This record gives sequence, C-alpha cells and structure tokens, in this order.
Amino acid sequence: MSSTILNRIEEASKFIGKTWPLYTFVASNPLSGYENLSFKEAVGLAQKHFGSNAFPEAKLYRKAMENGDIDKAVLASLLKENGFSESSEVYLKLLESQEFIEELNKNHTLDRIMAKWLSAFMDEGLAEWEIPYKSEGFYTAWRLLVIYDSEIGLTTLKDIPKSSAETLELLLKDYSENDHKNIFTYHLTALPGWTGYINHRAQSNSDWQQEYRIDLADYLAVRLWTAKKLNLSFLPDTKNESANTKIPRLQYIWLKAWEETWQKQLIHTLESKSIDIETTDQVDASIPDAQMVFCIDTRSELIRRHVESNGNYETFGYAGFFGIVMDYKSLEDDFTRKSCPPIVNSAYVVTEVAQDGKKEQYSAYGKKNEVKNFGDYFLKRMKNMLPSAFGYVEGSGFYYGLSLIARTLAPGIIYRKRQKNASKMESICQPNINKMVREDESSLGIPLEEKVGIVKSAFDLMGWKKFAPLVVFVGHGSHSANNPFGSSLDCGACAASPGRHNARMLAKLANLPEVRMALSKTHAIDIPESTLFIGAEHNTTTDDIVLFDSEAPESFAQLINDLKENLSKAQQTATENRLGFKGSSVSKSQQKANNWAETRPEWGLAKNAGFIVAPRSLTKNSNLDSRCFLHSYDWEMDTEGKALEGIMQGPMVVTQWINNHYYFSTVDNNLYGGGTKITHNIVGKFGVVQGNGGDLKMGLPLQSLYRTDEDMYHEPLRLSVIIQAPLNRVTDILARNSQLKTLLDNEWIYVLVMEPKQKNVIFKYSEGLKWEMMSNNILNTSIKTPNESELVLT
Repeated sequence: MSSTILNRIEEASKFIGKTWPLYTFVASNPLSGYENLSFKEAVGLAQKHFGSNAFPEAKLYRKAMENGDIDKAVLASLLKENGFSESSEVYLKLLESQEFIEELNKNHTLDRIMAKWLSAFMDEGLAEWEIPYKSEGFYTAWRLLVIYDSEIGLTTLKDIPKSSAETLELLLKDYSENDHKNIFTYHLTALPGWTGYINHRAQSNSDWQQEYRIDLADYLAVRLWTAKKLNLSFLPDTKNESANTKIPRLQYIWLKAWEETWQKQLIHTLESKSIDIETTDQVDASIPDAQMVFCIDTRSELIRRHVESNGNYETFGYAGFFGIVMDYKSLEDDFTRKSCPPIVNSAYVVTEVAQDGKKEQYSAYGKKNEVKNFGDYFLKRMKNMLPSAFGYVEGSGFYYGLSLIARTLAPGIIYRKRQKNASKMESICQPNINKMVREDESSLGIPLEEKVGIVKSAFDLMGWKKFAPLVVFVGHGSHSANNPFGSSLDCGACAASPGRHNARMLAKLANLPEVRMALSKTHAIDIPESTLFIGAEHNTTTDDIVLFDSEAPESFAQLINDLKENLSKAQQTATENRLGFKGSSVSKSQQKANNWAETRPEWGLAKNAGFIVAPRSLTKNSNLDSRCFLHSYDWEMDTEGKALEGIMQGPMVVTQWINNHYYFSTVDNNLYGGGTKITHNIVGKFGVVQGNGGDLKMGLPLQSLYRTDEDMYHEPLRLSVIIQAPLNRVTDILARNSQLKTLLDNEWIYVLVMEPKQKNVIFKYSEGLKWEMMSNNILNTSIKTPNESELVLT
C-alpha cells in the first residue's frame, strides 16, 4: 500500500475516537480527534461528518431557564455582545422551530452489511461457532467468504484482490490524492462505533487483536469494494449542505450562558467558605480519629460529607488508582485486567498471595473457585451446544423459574446474602506487587525506591500534613444486575475496574517499615509507628464502605469498630440524601443494586460539571450536589508546583474526558450515546447495538442521563475547573504544557484560579494566557501573564 494512502487513512482516523468494550467501558471524549480545533469549529465539523446534533435541544435550554439554571441577565449580555438585539424569547422560539432532524441514511444497506461482517469477525467468545478463516485476519476471511453472501451479488474470488492494499489501490486509482482523505473520512465516520472499536483494538494490541487482526485499512478496503458492488458513491453528497450559521451561534450562546450561570453559582458557594482557610486550619489542629482517602469521583462528594458528619474524621480526594500503574490478576477467575488510567502503560502487576498463617484457607479458596468456574463453563456449554440445548432447557426450566421469581420479588435479600461472602478473598489474601515483565522473564518484586515513590507521590499530591492513628484508602466500585454497562459505574481511573485492589496495595506499601524509614530519612515524611493504613471499598450503588482489616493488629480493634459503626450511620444518611426519602433508604439501594429490571441502579457521574483542586477546608461545609470532582491540594506544600502540574496533566485531563463523554451522550444519545436499554442487544461480549444490528453504541445509555425520555437528569455543560494556587504557578504550567493550553484556548474546558495571595480573588482563563479577574462574579479587569517575572496583579 502506498505511503500516500496510509497517510490519508491516518489523517482520517483522527476524526473517530475509541469505542471501549463493555468490560472496560472507559469514559472518553468522542471528539478527541477534534481538540486541536475550537469547540465551536469542532462540533460544526462533527455535525458534517456524523450528521450529529452537537448542542442541547431547545427544550433543554427552556427547561434550564425555567429552573433558574440559565441567568437571564447573563444570557441577555451574551446575546448583545454577539450582535443579537431581540429578546431571548424570540431567539429561543427560533431554536425550537429549527430542531435537529435526523436525515435518512443513504448508506443504510452498506452500513448493515458492514455491521454484519464486523460482528461476526470481531466476536470475542459470545458466538458458539466461530467464523471460518478468522485467524487469517479480517480482509482475508471476508474475501474467502463473501462469495457466498447473497446480499453482495454474484462474485468470484478472482474478482477480489488478495490484499486490502491492492483493493484500495485499485478502487482509488481514478480519484485524486486530495479526494482520498474525504473518502476515508466519509466512510470511517459512517459507523463511528465500529471503527472506534477497531481503533481501540489496534492501539491496545489486545490478545484478541493479536490472534485475529483487523485494522482500518482492511475495513476501508472491504467497505469500498462493497460500495462499488452496490453502485454507491465513494464521496459524500455536499449539494444540500447548509451555510446558515445563525442557529449554531445561538445554540452556543445559550450553552455559554448556562455554563457561566453554573460558574457564578459555584463561585458564590466557594467564596463564602474561603475567607480565611489558613486560620481555620490553625484552629482545628487536633488529630482526627481516622483519615479517609476517596477517589476524586463526583459520587465521593456525597459520602465524604456524611462520613465527616458522623465522626471525628478527615477526608481527602485522590485519583482512584492511588498512583499505582498496575494490572490486577484476579484469584477468582485468573484473568488479568488493567487497573490504572487507560492512557498509561502499566508498570506493575498485582496478584494475591496468602496472608501469614492462612495458606490452607488460601488453597481451599482457590480450589473452590476452580470448581465454581468449571460449573459456570459447563452450564454455559449445556445451554449453548445444539445437541444438549433443548433437553437442558426442558430439564432445568423449573429451577431457573424459581431463580427468576426470587430475583424479581426479593432482590434486596439476595443482595445481602451475596455480600456476606463478597469480601472473603480479602480476609485470607494480601496483594503482592511485581514488575510488569515479558513472558520469558521473571520478577521478584519491585525496588524499595519505587515503593517509596508510590507512597510519597500520594502524600505530595494531597498536601498531607499530619497522620491519624488510622488511615483508610477507599477505592470504589459499583454493583448492578443485568447491566451491560456495569463497568461504566466502576472507577474510571482504574480503567473501569473497582479500585479496591489499588487501595489495598497502597495500604500495604505504606505499612512496610522499610518504606516508612526511607520516607523519614530521605523525604522528611514522618509516619508515626502508631499509624495503621488499611484498604477499603465504597459501593457507589449502596454507599456501603467495607474495610479490609483482617490483618489489623488487635490494638486497633476498638478504633476500627467505632469507624465501622459510624460508616453504617453515614450509609444511612447518604442513601436518604441520594434517594430522597428516609427510613428504608439502605434497603431500597440494595434492591436497586440487585434488581435485574432496574434501568437506573445509580446515576454514575451524571450532573458532573466542576473539578475543584484545593484543600478540603474550602468545600467541607458545602453541599455540592455530587456535581464536582474533588482533588485535595495544598499550594503552600507544593513549593515547586510539581504536584499541581501532575494534577493538571493527569486528573484534570481525565475529568475533561468524562465530562465530554456525558455531554455528547446527552446532546445526541442516538449517535454519541448508547440509546435506550430497552432494545439493547449484546454483540460479541464487547458492545451493544440497538435492536438487531447497526452501529456499535459508544456512549452512555439514555437511562443513565434522563429521568424519562424527555426529562433530563444530567445537565450538558463543559467542565469548569477551580484551582486554589498562585496564579503565576498555574500560568507557568500552562505555558510549558502546550496540550493543556490548547484545551483551554479552544474552550474544551474552563479554568478558574482562586489566588490565595490575593485574598482568594478568582481569575478566569481566556485565550492566550490571559486572565479575567472575577470578584462577586463581576468582571473587573483583564491581564496577560506571559511569565511569572512579568506578572502584575491589579
């Protein structure tokens, strides 16, 4: 294949994102390839490529205005600023009259045929019979089988070139090189869910990809060859493209007004709490009974408030993989899964070994799992094999019927029974960390300096000042039944896995005497001998927090029992707050967790709109309605700004992906989201389609974003980041990180800085390293800060 064609495919592939599989459903920006463009330009181009809707519908804007979520004064100011002189109602009615109408898909037959071939080839174990020639790769398997496809028409092997490269060269020979990119873009964006998954498999080089190869060149060769057989055009029809820009300009103004109103409300909340944070810290100098570190996930904001109100506890926010770039090998099923941010290459693998004195229990547990896994495999084979399927169904129908009745009428009781045994592994096992190595290498753990580095980084990023007798690292996971998108409710920082194993591993490292000694000698971090670290897990569906304390010394028993009792109280009040009623709220949350008919076991990260990087004292007494990611940070302890730079490079970027994932899934749920759960069908174990075919769904289902088909729950707003740190420090970080500056300049994300050296006056970023001073939400001035030495605050 010529380098020109390969380059054009690479360029066109930038316009499709990644579709993550159901078992590691990671939130990501579906328009990540457009981030070098301004948000306005990007959504316009995406609408052209995908035929998508990129802004909230007018009815959502009207609803926001009725609820007071769009300040009419802010909206009027923005309209005037952009040259619109009529009233907001006039323009809103115009938007309502111009609602997005989905166009008829002229390539429906082509798309359906491609989806049929892709679902057959890319199957990851769901189908009982494998497509022939699969190990030869997608193009070869298709070529050898398509001659039997009656939908294509009569063809023979000699009519089809032997490689995708030859096919593309042949089909494109009559087109100019300038047309190549347009052709590839048009056909890659026709099924962005499927091509996004090809992208994911190719870039992750998973086991399935290594065994059964497919790439975008293969896909394009098959699609274009099929298009030619169906007499379809290679290039899009541009005759009816509208040049009207008034509607998208108005849509963008309404979105900006909504976002600025949210910022205004958040600033008001934070300013009332930021009068003198330093004085507050000095007055409250007592050591808490326990310190608990939660993920920055928005769902942690609720439980942290309730934990703090039920005891003398201090909480922190930290990315939920707890700084350990690891894979985790489960003892239960022997599978290895990524348990750190997807964009990071894992450096370690964590396994389970027996706790001291518990080798017999460990061995028995392993054997029990082997029997269970074989039983599950045997039952699946009995259900799916043709010779036994009918007899098996007839013979076991009665027992399955009893199970269905129990799951329908008593899901809460079944949930509680299962939870009793859920943490048994942690009671007999301890995590063990090793270097990630090749199959032909061996590993004997990791060096002391790396263990010290992992623990030190956690304390540095959070701005740790003192140690309580008990420090708990709380990972989080979710529980739901009959939910293909269940992994989307787990920890995004752990690649859609639960964070419990990372939490346990960090606790173990922090308890090692040699790690503590090195921290004290080399880094002046003195951990008292009387401090114990343990791992835990927060179940975000039920707000239950389970402590993994089986190895805790007896001397901590009373402190741990008191904590468990208070965590139970926090669960009660948190579920009452979240579900909106008192009394049986815990029981209700357990029912939702295990009800196989429940479409909304929990809301996940819906409503997310803010990311706050600051000490807990800034937000502790505020109810942020689970709308903000909270990362602990102390600017005074971060003298060189390295911790803040790490937060901005990592968690800030990841939260922007999450935010955009929710935004686009809301504004066009059919394309960017997952559609309705009611008609979902699982494909190949890795994805879902709507009904019996079509594109692979790449975002969140409707029920994760809307209360009803019409009533939204998630408010589609771009992320507003508030950082409490010297303005010079933030400016310098942006100046030397061009990718972060681009995100801000192109308005994919907002950054506001609370300047502690200026009595916490808030500055808002504008393009070109400029800052607008905001006090009581009134614009005062605009300054440019090219570097720290030239900065003068006014």
